[in-house]
Amino acid sequence: MAIRPYKDTLPKIAASAYVDESAVIIGDVIIGEDSSIWPLCAVRGDTNFVRIGARSNLQDGSVIHVTHRYSAVPEGHPVVIGDDVTIGHKVLVHGCTIEDRVLIGMGSTLMDGAIVQSEVLLGAGSLVVEGQVLAGGYLWIGRPAKRKRPITDEERGWFRYVAQHYVELKNDYLR
Repeated sequence: MAIRPYKDTLPKIAASAYVDESAVIIGDVIIGEDSSIWPLCAVRGDTNFVRIGARSNLQDGSVIHVTHRYSAVPEGHPVVIGDDVTIGHKVLVHGCTIEDRVLIGMGSTLMDGAIVQSEVLLGAGSLVVEGQVLAGGYLWIGRPAKRKRPITDEERGWFRYVAQHYVELKNDYLR
């Protein structure tokens, strides 16, 4: 695996986390307990920081990047991902916040300053535009993402179920 510093800052990865050998993790990145970063993912905390909580998973081919600090946005846009978050294959997460218990569908794009509140299902291929806030408790789909309907109790159970499945899968890989 390519774990590289940016300037003098080296990523911090929990001992119980899994990072595939083909993934690249650079700079000011913290990955929490029992999280997993799968093949061909890139996580770049070079011009701002990335924080990934516990039991979250970033699936194959996904990219996480930040926005640098500049006069119009003095803090820039870091990436903050909460606990029990599943980010599907080939998702682009750029300078935004994803709270706890969220499922992001494959091929989605999330842009600068967006906020995905807890317990959101984001349909595959969706686009979350700059500064958009996705209210928790709903299915969001489309380009741009639009609120479709409230999530069901069964869907609500998927957040922890899928997160736990990926904890078990990463444990298999670590053995």
